[in-house]
Amino acid sequence: MFQTIGFLGCGNMGGAIARAVCKAVDPASVLLANRTPEKAETLAAELGCKTAANADVAARCELIFLAVKPQMMAELLEPLRPVLAARKDRFVLCTMAAGLPIRRIQELAGGTYPTIRIMPNTPASVGEGMIQYCTCGVTAEEEAAFRAALAHAGRVDAIAEGLIDAASCVSGCGPAWVYQFIEALADGGVACGLPRAKAQEYAAQMVLGSARLVLESGQHPGALKDAVCSPGGSTIQGVRVLEEKGLRGAVLDAVVAAYDKTKEMGKG
Repeated sequence: MFQTIGFLGCGNMGGAIARAVCKAVDPASVLLANRTPEKAETLAAELGCKTAANADVAARCELIFLAVKPQMMAELLEPLRPVLAARKDRFVLCTMAAGLPIRRIQELAGGTYPTIRIMPNTPASVGEGMIQYCTCGVTAEEEAAFRAALAHAGRVDAIAEGLIDAASCVSGCGPAWVYQFIEALADGGVACGLPRAKAQEYAAQMVLGSARLVLESGQHPGALKDAVCSPGGSTIQGVRVLEEKGLRGAVLDAVVAAYDKTKEMGKG
């Protein structure tokens, strides 16, 4: 188990992972750093962990989460290169920057340090995340400790690095599109007379339950859809409208557009 865990960045994604990690380890062993110190201080007060400067996290922590946007990674790591190089003990970097491969992170950090690349999503903050990861130079014990630290984040799956960008565009970007869908469902409910709060609750719980049924039943989503559609019923009429409006194609195009943008960011 890692004795100290640090976060360089406490934004939406970094905060989500920090919340999950602090449920699995002693929060006192977690250090938070952020470009805006107030954000780190607020999160530390919520979780019961400590704040520190970037250099302190880089110098002291055994597992270091690099929780900044891809375009900010070089700026973050440049001043930390001598700090990392001066360390005599072993440590692991963990990047969650979309589009940046492990080799690029190691170049920016100034050494071929053991590195884990993850693609989390914000539902990890409530224990329902989907996190893909790949590793380079990480021991089996370190990988096990990493997985243990994320035990309260949700599902964690090891995949080849060549697939992680595609995975990120399904489960990393996907929550934003699901929120759009929930919002639209709630709007429809309001249009039909439901109070806003109830329409949103019903839509969100429906999405939660439907997702769980897909995972636990093992059935194809199309088969589950067919099971809801009675001949001549109201549901199939809604399905017909969604097909006419191009829902399926729009979602597919959204994933591909996100994938293209992710690849573009990786070239920067």
